[in-house]
Order: sequence, then structure tokens, then C-alpha cells
Amino acid sequence: MSIDQKLIEEGTAQLTSEIEVLEAWLRELEMLKGNDIETVAARKSYNDMLRSRREMLSSLDQQSTLQTASPE
Repeated sequence: MSIDQKLIEEGTAQLTSEIEVLEAWLRELEMLKGNDIETVAARKSYNDMLRSRREMLSSLDQQSTLQTASPE
């Protein structure tokens, strides 16, 4: 396994873990059903972070596919 592939796997595991945490936090906020400024801001922030992590995970998946398609 190349170093790049190892880094991709570690990054994928880290992002997957972060996505799970953010999804749990968003579920907790939904259960609170709060619409105060802090809750709305937290929900927006967590959704932005979640979107960003999913985009990074997608990029890593594409990179992993390229790595396995053309091994060095």
C-alpha cells in the first residue's frame, strides 16, 4: 500500500467519524426544536461543516479510485 493510499484511508476514516458526530449534533438540535438565535446559528454552522466534510469525503473517494486504477 502506498503512502498516498494510507493517507487517503486515514482521511476517509476521520471524515466519516466527523460526519457521524455532526449528524448526531444536528439530530439533537432537531429534538430540541429551538428557534432561538443560538440554535439557528448552531444548526447552520453544523450543516455547513457537514456539507464541507461530505465534499472532502467525495474528493477522497475520487482520489482513491484514481490511485487504485493507476497504481505506481
